[in-house]
Amino acid sequence: MDAMVSHKISDNEIELIIGNSKRNFSGITSTMLQVVSYQKEMIPLRIMGKHNLTDPSLAISFWQVAKMCRRPLKNGKYRIFHARRVDEMIQGVLLKYLFSAKIKLVFSSAAQRRRAKFTCWLTRQMDAVIAMCNASANYLETPPNAVIYHGVNINTYKASADKQAAWQSLDVLKPTQKKGKYGIAILGRVREQKGVHLFVQSCISLLANYPDYTAVIVGSTAAKHKKFEQELCDNIKAAGLSERIIFVGEQHFSDIPKIFSSLSLVVALSRNEGFGLTVLEAMSSGAAVLASEAGAWPEIVRQGIDGYVVPINDLAAVKEKMALLLNDEAKLIEMGKAGRQRVETLYSVEREAKELTEFLKTLV
Repeated sequence: MDAMVSHKISDNEIELIIGNSKRNFSGITSTMLQVVSYQKEMIPLRIMGKHNLTDPSLAISFWQVAKMCRRPLKNGKYRIFHARRVDEMIQGVLLKYLFSAKIKLVFSSAAQRRRAKFTCWLTRQMDAVIAMCNASANYLETPPNAVIYHGVNINTYKASADKQAAWQSLDVLKPTQKKGKYGIAILGRVREQKGVHLFVQSCISLLANYPDYTAVIVGSTAAKHKKFEQELCDNIKAAGLSERIIFVGEQHFSDIPKIFSSLSLVVALSRNEGFGLTVLEAMSSGAAVLASEAGAWPEIVRQGIDGYVVPINDLAAVKEKMALLLNDEAKLIEMGKAGRQRVETLYSVEREAKELTEFLKTLV
C-alpha cells in the first residue's frame, strides 16, 4: 500500500530528499529507516540511495535529484536535502553548488568528537544543523539550529509482562546451558571500546552472590578482537563461571527486540558513542539500565529511577552500581517500568519524526 502511494507522488510534490549513502547496514541506517516509516506520512519524500530500503519505491538516484532540483517546487519553495553522514553532506554541496540544485541543506550531527577541518567546512555550508543531544551540540563549532533527540519504536521494543517467563522462553542459549531465573546483558560489538571487559569483570566479581542471574554478551567479534574475547573467556573459565557468563555471538536483527524484552538489566559501558540507541531500546523494553557517561546516556537516564550512569572506564563504579541493582529484584522491576514510561513520553521514534518534520518545514 505504501509503495503504491509513493509511486503516485510527482516530482513537483517531493519536498524532502534524504541521504542514504552507506551500502552496509548501520545504526544511522536503522535510525533513518525507523524515522522515515513515520515521516513519509507527514511530508512527501524520497531517499537518495536504494541500499537497505524496505520500500524500494522511495529510492531516487543522485542524478534524478540533480535533474529534479534544477527548479524549485511548483509553489516556489526549495526542497530540503537531509544528510546524516559526511559523504552525504558532500553530495548535498555538489548538488547545490555544482549542479545548481534549488535545495536547503540540513545535517544531523550525533558525533561527540572534534571534527576534521574539512568536516567543519562542510558543516558551515549547511543551511541548518541539528544536534541529536546536548552533548553532541557541544562539539559543534557554532550552536545548532535545533536539538532533536533520537527515538525508538515503542511498538517493536516492548516490555514483557513477566521477565522471568520471557527469559526462560528465550532460545539464545544452547539447550545444555543453564539460564538462571533472570537475564542481564551487554549488547553490541565485542571489543574493548564497548566496555565488554568491564561487564565481564564485574560479573565475575558479583555473580557468585547472585545465583538467580545469568549474564550474556550479545554481539559479533571482529577478527582483530578475537584475542580480547578469548582472554575474557579464559578469565570466566578460571573463575568457574562459564555457565553463568556466556558469549552468544551475533543474533539476527529481527530477534534483538525479543532479547531486550527478556532482560532484567542491560549494561552499556562504551568509552564514546554518537548517541547510543541501546539504552533507549532497553528502557523501552522494560529493562533497568547501567550506562557509562557516553553518548546521550547521562541526559536520558535518571539516576536511581531508570538505572544508573557511571564514569567512563570506572570498574569500581560499575561493580558498585551493578551490585545495587542485582541486590533488589523489586527495585529492578520498578526501574524497568519507569524507563518504559519515560521512553513512551519523551523518546518515541514517532515523536522524533514529528519534531524533525516540523523543523524542516520551517526552513522553506
